[in-house]
Amino acid sequence: MENLRAIVPAAGKGTRLKSSANIPKALHELCGKPLLEHVLSQLDFIKPENICIVVGYLKEQIIGYFGERYKYAEQAQQLGTGHAVMVCEPLFSGFDGTVLVTFGDMPLFRRSVMKAMCERHAESGAACTLLTAVNPELKYWARVVRDENGRFARIVEAKDCTPEQALITELFSGVLAFDSRRLFETLPRLSTNNAQGEYYLTEVPELMARDGLKVETYMTDDGDDLRGVNTPEDLLICEQVLKKRQSVSHIVD
Repeated sequence: MENLRAIVPAAGKGTRLKSSANIPKALHELCGKPLLEHVLSQLDFIKPENICIVVGYLKEQIIGYFGERYKYAEQAQQLGTGHAVMVCEPLFSGFDGTVLVTFGDMPLFRRSVMKAMCERHAESGAACTLLTAVNPELKYWARVVRDENGRFARIVEAKDCTPEQALITELFSGVLAFDSRRLFETLPRLSTNNAQGEYYLTEVPELMARDGLKVETYMTDDGDDLRGVNTPEDLLICEQVLKKRQSVSHIVD
């Protein structure tokens, strides 16, 4: 796809994975490949030179593994998901297209879904498009709150949900597509007035919606796409999902 770039935050340590290996989180293996390699394979419809990987902890290992095909931005301090995107701004100066943001520890998104979402975003003329899903097993994911007309209003983290909001079945995936100009115009308005004291990327679509800009959603048909890797248990579940998908694909082929 032309006029499309991506940002992949991958600066984390992966402390909760409790691994003895001295490697960044993105290089922990899932089914024989680093997590980040799975993520980048989902994005092979975007030219490598148009993908910016956000590095931090043991950045040399990630750059050494994936090489100079990709661009890199350093997040020396991890001040939240919004901050991870902020550090990429110099690489997007003058770019007036779509920016896809996905994360280096979310290996289950499928290429077809990512590509279709980006195409829908470009066709709709939206300032932002969120990838959403339904998965009753994921109790602690953020909810997508809509207004009385069914339009996107905001994203609410599970821990901040009211009892009514906790009943919402539409979950936010963490993946977003943005109009590049609108994204970098909005980022400076993010606040750290939250429990973590961090800049949250999830605040951007809410600010855009408040400004009257068009914010759309695109729902994936497989709620397992949303699963990320934070713990050894997550790694095991993701491995089971991948193996099941590979088995089904083999049968279909």
